[in-house]
Amino acid sequence: MKSKDNSFLPEKERIQKVLANHGIGSRRSIEELIRQNKITVNKQLAELGQLISGQELIHINGKRIFLKNIQSFETRVLIYHKPDGEIVSHSDPKHQKTVFQSLPKIKNSKWISIGRLDINTSGLLLITNDGKLANHMMHPRYEIDREYSVRVLGNVNDEVIRKIQKGVHLSDGIAKVDLFEHTGGEGANQWYRMVLREGRNREVRRIIESQDLKVSRLIRTRYGQFVLPSYLKRGQYKELETKDVEKLLKGLGIN
Repeated sequence: MKSKDNSFLPEKERIQKVLANHGIGSRRSIEELIRQNKITVNKQLAELGQLISGQELIHINGKRIFLKNIQSFETRVLIYHKPDGEIVSHSDPKHQKTVFQSLPKIKNSKWISIGRLDINTSGLLLITNDGKLANHMMHPRYEIDREYSVRVLGNVNDEVIRKIQKGVHLSDGIAKVDLFEHTGGEGANQWYRMVLREGRNREVRRIIESQDLKVSRLIRTRYGQFVLPSYLKRGQYKELETKDVEKLLKGLGIN
């Protein structure tokens, strides 16, 4: 008797990984929903670690979730020029504008920001529909550097520069800076270039404020290999071509 050829069958992955990669939520939040019996697969309660292909009938809290086959899932990446006044969140409890309102509609998934920028910070924001890619690029273990252009109000003398370059003690640990250098300016407001490899909440502002100085403007100009294009106006986005996305995933070792 001939063995059955399974080469045509779609690849399967753990349910929490599949749903996270489709932007449904984090793996942890999905695992919690499974524990609460709020996810069903083919009308049966889902189990932690259950293998699925994405072709199954999946409901979360009674709502049908449409997933593409794992092998046909297309990773998309946007470069967005975030303006001041927008929050990096899908919810707007204070009725503030979110960055996601300016993005193209996406089916069977949702956009995920790679890192965050506070409401008063502008500049480069990477956005994807691939949870695995987002988690990889944000994880401290990979030390992907971020570059900022910072306008500082106050007297930044050589001693302040030395302290910042050495590392500043913050409430959540030492903040290490790869680069902090003067780039120009007039009067009390001077511009500096800062590079660091962490993404802690308001880290750049807290570093500057620890020296009794004030950030009067903050722009992220680079995230890893991605530089904010000079032609991209605030509120505009650019989508990476498929070949560039594939190159990115390969470079990061993401299958």
